[in-house]
Amino acid sequence: MLLLLSLAAGLALSASAVTTEKETPPSQESLHDIQKKVTDLWQNLLYPVTPGNGTEGMIYAACEMKPSSKIDADKPQVTGQVLFRQYYSHGRLEAVFHLDGFPLDNNQSGRAIHIHELGDLSRGCDATGGHYNPFSVNHPRHPGDFGNFFPKEGKIRKYKTNLPATMLGPYSIMGRSVVIHEQEDDMGKGNNKASLENGNAGKRLACCVIGICSKNLWEEKLPEVTDKKKRGLGKRAQN
Repeated sequence: MLLLLSLAAGLALSASAVTTEKETPPSQESLHDIQKKVTDLWQNLLYPVTPGNGTEGMIYAACEMKPSSKIDADKPQVTGQVLFRQYYSHGRLEAVFHLDGFPLDNNQSGRAIHIHELGDLSRGCDATGGHYNPFSVNHPRHPGDFGNFFPKEGKIRKYKTNLPATMLGPYSIMGRSVVIHEQEDDMGKGNNKASLENGNAGKRLACCVIGICSKNLWEEKLPEVTDKKKRGLGKRAQN
């Protein structure tokens, strides 16, 4: 670990030396190469992906959902997992939403789910900050704006692919939080400031912190979610 830290520091210093020694700005290609080497070193240190560790080039993360300590007792007590998978180092993010505790009424409105800036649960979900928005853009163009989810029989079972967020590099969502809101996301069409910040999605029902994990949970939950979707498509085809 110390060796990797030393190498990362040395490469970072070499980037500045390119300009100080020659007194001419480095090419974009050389800067990109140095940045890639530093990023790869940090990634190998924090999230090792090797042929022998069973990940097959994938990085996995889990978020164990718990009800917010700040919500009223009569509100939905949501539990479950939000799971992530991404191929190292340039794959697109995938996610499984496996959540329970919603009302059994299938006609309820959608529930917004977003990634928030902080992994701080010290004051329930209120301490997670605002939406993770590293590029200072309006909602719903934040990397973790996952949109609306419609529970059925008190559950959310959803598999999403090609998500704009990432677990890799300087804009990683690792250590940040996933928050489930009480209301539906207006997708930035609410004609007010809050709509462009958080979609007027209301109170925070439940939250969790994203952390690295093995592939076991993903392999357990994904078939349940995808098989349920296939069964639903089959029923519609029969009708």
